[in-house]
Amino acid sequence: MIEFLSLKKINAQYSDDLKKACEKVIDSGWYIMGEELEKFEKEFSEYCGTKYAIGVANGLDALSLVLRAWIELGLLKPGDEVIAPANTYIASILAITENDLVPILVEPDPSSYNLNVENVKHAITNKTKVILPVHLYGLVCPMQELNALAEEFGLLILEDAAQAHGASINSQKVGSWGDAAGFSFYPGKNLGALGDAGAITTSNDELAHALKSLRNYGSQVKYENCYQGVNSRLDEIQAAMLRVKLSYLDSETARRRKIANLYLKNIKNSQIKLPIWSEDENHAFHLFVIQIESRSKLQEYLGSHGIQTAVHYPIPPHKQKAYSQFSHLDLPITESIHSKILSLPIDPTLEDEEIYKIIKMINDY
Repeated sequence: MIEFLSLKKINAQYSDDLKKACEKVIDSGWYIMGEELEKFEKEFSEYCGTKYAIGVANGLDALSLVLRAWIELGLLKPGDEVIAPANTYIASILAITENDLVPILVEPDPSSYNLNVENVKHAITNKTKVILPVHLYGLVCPMQELNALAEEFGLLILEDAAQAHGASINSQKVGSWGDAAGFSFYPGKNLGALGDAGAITTSNDELAHALKSLRNYGSQVKYENCYQGVNSRLDEIQAAMLRVKLSYLDSETARRRKIANLYLKNIKNSQIKLPIWSEDENHAFHLFVIQIESRSKLQEYLGSHGIQTAVHYPIPPHKQKAYSQFSHLDLPITESIHSKILSLPIDPTLEDEEIYKIIKMINDY
């Protein structure tokens, strides 16, 4: 069986280092908001090219707390609009509605799956305050154009970088393009913890100060609370393990790109639409997503030949029961994408012979 993703194999590569990191934390006797978190925040901010990284409990909290902080700082208010791609994972939308803000769902570019700049521009109203670009599947959004649009209309940009750790345009990494960015370190991410974890990156002093309070009950000085905050802290053990894995992120990303290149150059089945890539560093290939009309048949066929695949994601947010108020929206590109996409294995521990087997099975289909 060729697994879609083997976290066991991925983490086995660094098992000794991970165990030593855990042991160090256990022996320290300090398990929350300590030295490991401080070091990881410094290392991750330097990696992303930002002044700050603020560790939080998960990727959803990373997005939600930025919006919450902007409300606390008077930059947003309930009812303001946030433009987001309609085909994103539901977490992007949950962060918006959790803060009593209004998601404005726009159709993506059908080739890149990311925000279409013209669609964003047409969606801007006098209530629009934030653009939320999602670097979906690991491909960087057109950030130069989106930043220009944000400057023109006086908007904030919050990057959803949960799938794009290490991707860049002209050597500028995701997480440093917007006013802030939210990262997830869910175990299956390119930089994955061994549990839930997340971080926010920013170079804004005021925002970073507010976020450090909000994640810790609204407090930076013990028993003194500036905000009605939450408990969303990246714990010491996860921070220690992320420090280990951060040192291997670029090499794992290079392997993902090599696998993607093999797929792109060797899959020749005319039924299949392949993702776009210019073979530079703008794609971290968290996922390798193809489109095909008969998705379920291809998935069943590959499964019968011992190849696991996945669908990211079968139901768009506006068709979820949780957001029935948006079910009337006419979003044909989004709905078409969600009905046709299929993710192929791109686990960095896969052997070339396994990749070639996948390619052969797809070409034979």
